[in-house]
Amino acid sequence: MIHNTAIIDLKAKIHNNVKVGPYSVIGANVEIEENTEIQSHVSILGNTKIGKNNKIYPFASIGNDPQDLKFQGEETKLVIGNDNKIREYVTINPGTNGGGGITKVGNNCLFMVSAHIAHDCFVGDNVILANNVPLGGHAYIEDNVIIGGNSAVQQFTRVGTYAMIGGMCGVVRDIIPYAMVHGNRSKLQGLNLIGLRRKNIPNKDIIILSEAYKEIFKNENLTDNLNNLKVELREHKLVSEVLNFIEKDKKRPICTPFSK
Repeated sequence: MIHNTAIIDLKAKIHNNVKVGPYSVIGANVEIEENTEIQSHVSILGNTKIGKNNKIYPFASIGNDPQDLKFQGEETKLVIGNDNKIREYVTINPGTNGGGGITKVGNNCLFMVSAHIAHDCFVGDNVILANNVPLGGHAYIEDNVIIGGNSAVQQFTRVGTYAMIGGMCGVVRDIIPYAMVHGNRSKLQGLNLIGLRRKNIPNKDIIILSEAYKEIFKNENLTDNLNNLKVELREHKLVSEVLNFIEKDKKRPICTPFSK
């Protein structure tokens, strides 16, 4: 199960059915749970915990020092859940003291070639980062988000559940749940109807969310539009998710159809 050229620190805690391929390196403070497969030339260092049934492809670098000039070697963590596919050349860094000390990845995610998850990020379940997608530090990516190839997410940016971001997009504003976004700089284009249908949301609920979307973003006066939103729309579950996201404390402005 472990290739004889792999270098594994004796203090590492690795389940006895984990597969480790040739020339991979695993550090002292690493924990890896059952049925995870580490292919060749993978580096896993730091205080890193990896769950069950993950598959990590060649030349991935997991848990090495954050790319943050303020980092001084302090004890921080990286936690990765279950059933993830981490493709070639993916890099995932642990947290920093300035960001809560932890980077966290959920379950059933796909990170394609050369994706990067920076320090202090949170990535939920069922997230897809396509090829060459970097997440800046402190980014917060909710469940079921899809980010297209060569797009980049600025630090401290939030992306709401079931949002879909097109390729080659600079994400510099917070993306509401269920949004469809693309453009050279992130611009809200409408709702992610494909994602809503994949979630088996009834058409009547999609219609209500669409009506609320039109009212919220009917012009650039976002605050007034939110204040004037009908009570019956505001109380709908999907609309309430969007409103809570918008009204939450944030570092970045909200992406709108009028963003430049």
